[in-house]
Amino acid sequence: MRMQDKVAVITGGASGLGKRTVERFLEEGGRAVIADIQDAAGLRLAEELGQAARYIRCDVTQEADIEAAVALADSTWGRLDLMFNNAGRPGNPNPVETMPVEGWDATFAILVRSVMLGIKHATPIMKRQGGGAVVNTASIAGLVPGSTATAYSVAKSAVIQLTKCAALDVAQYGIRVNCICPGVIATPIFGRSAGVPSQLDARVAETAAANMAGFQPLPRTGRPDDIAEGVLYLADDRAGFVTGVALTIDGGLSAGMTPEQRQRIWAPLREAVGALASGTE
Repeated sequence: MRMQDKVAVITGGASGLGKRTVERFLEEGGRAVIADIQDAAGLRLAEELGQAARYIRCDVTQEADIEAAVALADSTWGRLDLMFNNAGRPGNPNPVETMPVEGWDATFAILVRSVMLGIKHATPIMKRQGGGAVVNTASIAGLVPGSTATAYSVAKSAVIQLTKCAALDVAQYGIRVNCICPGVIATPIFGRSAGVPSQLDARVAETAAANMAGFQPLPRTGRPDDIAEGVLYLADDRAGFVTGVALTIDGGLSAGMTPEQRQRIWAPLREAVGALASGTE
């Protein structure tokens, strides 16, 4: 029971990575505020989990909503041990040359400003109690340029840098700030980018899982459990000397290609050059 009597606020906690982290946090003895804009899913999850969970509507682009989510944890259980700044969406897909300013700003509001606000409002409670953990959701997109759309990639890179800077700001209070960098994980976010309604979230995740096993060196699909376990590790007191870290959880995707993947890429070129050398082309 690693999280026994600990309290978390988890943004984007009604689905995907956030939902599984809520469930795992409670399975380990903790209590959580589920902060999301998916009211039906959030209320249903809180009801299923019982007295150890609360739901609050939280648009993370609005400072007052984040402040209210943190205040709910404090007023209900009197503490805050984990602030998991997780809520997000794919962001504007345009390249820089056609990027609308509004699309750029909206992407940064939900992916970067929200993280700053979560840290800002969690810090006073954690200072009061003598410590706590903040975990932010970044991405391998913030480490590997070109792996996804530009605005999303730059925003996630900013989350990594914000994590390191904030870790230095609050270390003196015993507060640790880290981030996770997920790779390709089977969640409903793929449906969001394609305009699939949220009622089909489960089917989107199943479809993604069935088609993603070969994306990374480890030959299986990334799962929400993989990410939730990373978050719990960073929230655990046993990670008490870990801060300012970007924990990559991607099955080896950002490390490079396996020999088999290299072979598939280079084989056509070798065949073409071989044909030239043999005079058959």
